[in-house]
Amino acid sequence: MRILRTILSTAVFLLVAVVAYGQLSDQQVISEVKRLQATGASQQQMLMELAAKGVTREQAERIQAQYQGYGTDNEQSFGDMESSRSRREMFEPSDYFGPLQDTTFGFRRDTLPPKPQIFGRNLFSTRDLSFEPSMNLPTPENYQLGAGDEVIIDIWGNSELTVRQEISPDGYINVANIGPIYLQGMDIKEASAKLKSAFGRIYSDLRSANPRTFIQISVGNVRTIKVNIMGEVERPGTYSLSSFASVFHALYAAGGINEIGSLRDVKVYRNGKLQVQADIYEYLLRGDSSKDIILKENDIVKVEPYNKRVQIAGQVKRPMIYEMMGDETLAQLINYSGGFASDAYKRNVQLVRHGVTERRMFTVEMTDYDSFVMQDGDSVSVGGILERYENQVEIDGAVFRPGTYAIDQRVQTLLDLVTIAEGPTEDAFLGRAILNRENPDLSRTVESVDLGKLLAGEIPDIVLKRNDRLYVMSEDALRQDYTVTLEGEVMNPGTYPYALNMSIEDLIITGGGLRESASHIKIDVARRIRNALAREESMDMSEIYSFSIENGLVISGDKDFVLKPFDIVTVRRSPGYKEQERVTMQGEVVFPGNYSKQHNNERISSFIKRAGGLTPSAYSKGATLLRQMDEREQNMTDAALRLSVQQSRDSIVVDSVDRIKEGYYVGIDLEKIMESPGRNEDIVLREGDVLDIPILNNVVKISGGVMYPNAVAYRDNMTLGDYIDNAGGYVRGARRSKVYVVYMNNTVSKGRGSKIEPGCEIIVPVKPQSSGTSWSDVIGVTTSVLSVISLTVATLLNVSRINPTSN
Repeated sequence: MRILRTILSTAVFLLVAVVAYGQLSDQQVISEVKRLQATGASQQQMLMELAAKGVTREQAERIQAQYQGYGTDNEQSFGDMESSRSRREMFEPSDYFGPLQDTTFGFRRDTLPPKPQIFGRNLFSTRDLSFEPSMNLPTPENYQLGAGDEVIIDIWGNSELTVRQEISPDGYINVANIGPIYLQGMDIKEASAKLKSAFGRIYSDLRSANPRTFIQISVGNVRTIKVNIMGEVERPGTYSLSSFASVFHALYAAGGINEIGSLRDVKVYRNGKLQVQADIYEYLLRGDSSKDIILKENDIVKVEPYNKRVQIAGQVKRPMIYEMMGDETLAQLINYSGGFASDAYKRNVQLVRHGVTERRMFTVEMTDYDSFVMQDGDSVSVGGILERYENQVEIDGAVFRPGTYAIDQRVQTLLDLVTIAEGPTEDAFLGRAILNRENPDLSRTVESVDLGKLLAGEIPDIVLKRNDRLYVMSEDALRQDYTVTLEGEVMNPGTYPYALNMSIEDLIITGGGLRESASHIKIDVARRIRNALAREESMDMSEIYSFSIENGLVISGDKDFVLKPFDIVTVRRSPGYKEQERVTMQGEVVFPGNYSKQHNNERISSFIKRAGGLTPSAYSKGATLLRQMDEREQNMTDAALRLSVQQSRDSIVVDSVDRIKEGYYVGIDLEKIMESPGRNEDIVLREGDVLDIPILNNVVKISGGVMYPNAVAYRDNMTLGDYIDNAGGYVRGARRSKVYVVYMNNTVSKGRGSKIEPGCEIIVPVKPQSSGTSWSDVIGVTTSVLSVISLTVATLLNVSRINPTSN
């Protein structure tokens, strides 16, 4: 179903041509699609075949509507789903019709060439130009009055009167005290004379030599006339138009000229005789509207079919299709198209003409444009000039005004080209400029020029040729970018551009000066070893120079030492510069807080003494030391973490290492430390250490593989087994031989003989549970499989019932 829906949806859009014979039934259309696919027909062949067999747009839409619900409705059966799926495997529409969803008989819309326009054809079909007569202009003197026109007669002077009368079907107006006056067929001038004579019988002053009463006639509401518009217009017929309507307005009313209508042969017949033959090109090209006459009742406007149409394309201002008359020539066609474009090749044009059995090609030279008569169907192509220059040369590189120049009276030679570019720059390398020249076969040749000698007149000048390119190199471009490096105890270490005669002091100042930690007696310079003539590798890697400075000046070493490119200047850190290291004392000391180390190897006992000693409630055995990792320890931890990830996927391992990275506890025995200060147990503290002395915690915690993990009061006479019994004893799976004790100072003791102290925690490990598949998992998987099998069987049965003949 999905296949048919896709193809029929495409066919609705594509099958725009309808053949009048042999329309297929809906079932035949479906069968034909399958048959064409089975024969291996291409996309375009399948679509064209359907159109050729008379498949109409309405039929395709109807079949599409019948199949559109399949595959999309919620009520679709499992059988339909499976049936469409099996057919899709045999016949995949995307293989044949997918790319043509937006095409017309195999051609993509965006690749179809635009259809050439006919010059002037849309003149009478555009909304922006209606040619409607203006009703607010004075009545023309040549306007002929007729039945239905409203005549307005104004009398002023010694007498005043206004008469408004509509001309009757008999051609009369009826004026009080005068009677009927016949005006049918008269123009305004004639009607004025007649009305002046008729009203003169009442107003004698109208006809005197020095009249003081005056008369004027105008037309108010004008009549409508019937005009027959026929021939090659979009909507031929009889139209009711204003009596002011002209030929152009009539064409606009009829929807304009159709595809085969002539713009140059529009005829107006009046009373059976040809009144005017209009050439609309006269209006379009020269603004001549003399043939746009006012129509009269029962006039016939007839548009003849065109006689000759020719197309002109390429480099003209209006490439379109034009209508030609009589013996009009190619020169007139070019004139109609607006003339050549600025980049047109004007010496000749190419013309294709329809012969009796085949086309014929003409190359028309410029001298024949005025005599070459055009024929119907001719197609003219105007080419463009070549995309190259006949006298261009280029100069680039180390000159003041690089760019392209013309070979003319000022620029004839290489020296002229350098001169017009305002000469070489100060850093130009004059020993060798590169001249790139074009050969007759358009390949290129490179020549070297000693520009210095050329400028000095020591070598002959070189005559330029078309497309010559001169490149003047600079000294800077011929060498590597020179830099020097400053590192160590300076404000802004980094790499800086090298400058001639740069000293160590200059570079230090460029780098923002020395830091407070900088040594003034140890500044090293490492210099590259350069030996372009060496024949074997040397064991020496660099040359080392050492200096000391005072007040920003070198006072030892070579005082005239000048840096060279790629030198590395290192300002060492002074060994006598020390930043304060802070240690935190918290808990049960007299003066808790942050303390700075007095010397490098200051120990715990010293800090306890500086903090005023322990308080009476301090429990020294429970003291802890939290230490932050230094860079070396951090690197070791990272390596351990990577190894753990490679060997184990246990997230517990990763979490444990992450916690260590945040800081770790160092096991200490503060009671022993205070009894014997300065011994190995008396650890040297370092930056960031936190020493915490708690109060006595007189409980023991039991956790892990016991029946009831809890905490109980500490008693001197109780053993580890007694505390286990207080937690209900071991659980099944408890690893009794692996019991360990964690003391308050974060030291650990293993074994059942471990000493129990206040605040410690007894931890009983438990054997890990098996990760095998349980019976409940097996039953769940089996149930899911059976459900899928049942659904599949039901679907197959449904398919066989609904579509027993499908294959």
